[in-house]
Amino acid sequence: MDNLCTIYLVRHGESEGNIGKVVGGNPALTENGKKQAAKTAQKLKDVRFDAVFSSNLLRAKQTAEIIALEKKLAVETRDIIRERSYGSLDGTDADKFGELIREARANLGKLAGAVKFHNTYPEGVENNIDLASRMITFLREIASAYAGKTVLVVSHGGIMRAFLIHLGFGTYQNFKSMDIGNTAFVKIATDGVEFKILETDGIKIPA
Repeated sequence: MDNLCTIYLVRHGESEGNIGKVVGGNPALTENGKKQAAKTAQKLKDVRFDAVFSSNLLRAKQTAEIIALEKKLAVETRDIIRERSYGSLDGTDADKFGELIREARANLGKLAGAVKFHNTYPEGVENNIDLASRMITFLREIASAYAGKTVLVVSHGGIMRAFLIHLGFGTYQNFKSMDIGNTAFVKIATDGVEFKILETDGIKIPA
């Protein structure tokens, strides 16, 4: 069991995009988001991290830097764990985005759970299997490089949701994007092949 890597996978704090209801883009944290990250830093103050990684998007990097500040660890950024690519709709108003992909979402709702992962959205919007695969690839690399150690990873709600659904934590019917709050986290133990959820904080447990 000593060779397992422990990973704290954290969603970024509230961003300007969250309150502005914009999908994608590269917004910074709000002041509230910075406070949320500081609160999470306090929750994790007794955890000894051996490394800190974040998405290369600003909101995730800022969150990781705040959490890691007292631990005096540099944040390494990776584009593989950034949020879903929204293709040509990146930066679109969230309500307008919903209108544009309404038909695709309606069709998605008719599909079986496993098929939904492979569903293709319009305008180059990244699908769920690609999202989950990116996160799994990264976490497996981390598990191999940091066996027996503890790592902080700061990412985004969409990719975290796809990953957790892939693990069987929930389904597309009972586990929604808003069920992962800002700075919510999941603690995972992994050997790079199997992933075991040890703890969640700020994540609504699927009914």
